[in-house]
Amino acid sequence: MHRFYAPDIESDNLLPEDEARHCVRVLRLSEGELLEVVDGKGNLFVCRLVNADLRHCLVDIEDRQSLPAHWGCDISIAIAPTKNIDRLEWMVEKVVEMGVDRIIPVSCRYSERKVLKTERLHKIAVSAMKQSLKTRLPVVDELTPVENVLRAQYPGQRFIAYCDREFERRSFVKEYTKGGNVLVLIGPEGDFSKDEIRMAVDSGFMPVSLGESRLRTETAGVFACAAIHTINQL
Repeated sequence: MHRFYAPDIESDNLLPEDEARHCVRVLRLSEGELLEVVDGKGNLFVCRLVNADLRHCLVDIEDRQSLPAHWGCDISIAIAPTKNIDRLEWMVEKVVEMGVDRIIPVSCRYSERKVLKTERLHKIAVSAMKQSLKTRLPVVDELTPVENVLRAQYPGQRFIAYCDREFERRSFVKEYTKGGNVLVLIGPEGDFSKDEIRMAVDSGFMPVSLGESRLRTETAGVFACAAIHTINQL
């Protein structure tokens, strides 16, 4: 059964225009056929297509299930956008496939990219959510100064991962507490500045390493998310 995303499905019984176009023009679904719809808030609906319109498909909801996220905790990845936007888009796709609650693009002193359009990241997240059969869509924030992330309250463990060997670092996989809410902060290609590292530690972030290899920014984001899921499944 084909799956679609409609955040307001319970209130208007409609597929948004882009989803309606895919339903009718690409998949050529006909009136009377069944399809699945997720609202991005943890709900899955089995619907019957009533009006196959290219702009707004009307459906009848025949069944509704609430499906909480299987990972059972809040996972947030705060990461500096890469100079090559394709690398960041790849990371967003992969962490959504695994399961993540929030992606926070952060602007740092040594960031290669100072401007970011998040509309495409949102579309990639929607596609990855549907492809991986999830019902919850992660929040994709606008580009945020790293200082704002450091000052914000977070109900869980907070880590900052960096390469600078002048500062003490612990092992992320050893320090993360299984099942706990977690925010991992990952810097740009040029790493965090020394002042940013000090500020993070002073704000309660635990300094960590993601292993002995020097990882690309986007690889570090995927590694951190995969490590959290692996630890939680042990």
